[in-house]
Amino acid sequence: MVTVLTEGRHPGEAIMSEAEFNRSRSNVVVAASQTVEANGLLAKKAVAAGVVVTQAFAGTGNGVLTVASPAVSSKVKDGAYTATLVTAAANGGTFRVDDPNGKTIGNATVGQAFDKEIKFTIADGSTDFALGDLFTITVAADAEDYQFVAFNPDGTDGSETPVAYSIYGVTTGAGETKKTAVIDTSAQLNGHCVAWPTGISDAKKADAVQALAAAGIKVRF
Repeated sequence: MVTVLTEGRHPGEAIMSEAEFNRSRSNVVVAASQTVEANGLLAKKAVAAGVVVTQAFAGTGNGVLTVASPAVSSKVKDGAYTATLVTAAANGGTFRVDDPNGKTIGNATVGQAFDKEIKFTIADGSTDFALGDLFTITVAADAEDYQFVAFNPDGTDGSETPVAYSIYGVTTGAGETKKTAVIDTSAQLNGHCVAWPTGISDAKKADAVQALAAAGIKVRF
């Protein structure tokens, strides 16, 4: 009779290289109700209650931007979002909304709710907005305002963008969070040893590799 033994994953086995003095490593908080394998990938999500949002305006119109409650989604980034009037109209108009990296995330129409990474409504005033009028919405999100979740290539809440590699496995229950050690910058990983989600497509794996590269983590196959 043949006995087949299957060796499990060893913590950190995907690490090919990392920066000196533990510069590649951080301790992060894993959100509730998560199951993360050793050598798995993590995404981070904002905890809306901890994020502070302020705003400023420069321009001609005297309409008002009012943030929603909550003012942000779990995908929000730390930094300054801008809303720039690109289409002027009597008693209205359209603002282009850019994230802190300069990427356009959508258009906000005067009088209608904008509901993406940031959430707000711009109301018309007695003086119409003019082209180039600019709202700046500053998001102050510190490290403690984010929690980490298992990478989900089919997610739409920020979990679809991995930013870190989990050295160890970690499981959290309902209402329970835990800290764990991760690699989140200046490292190389063996892609064959990464615990990829079951059934992930080649296209979504390529997207994940690209997202990790943006964080400073090179995945090699």
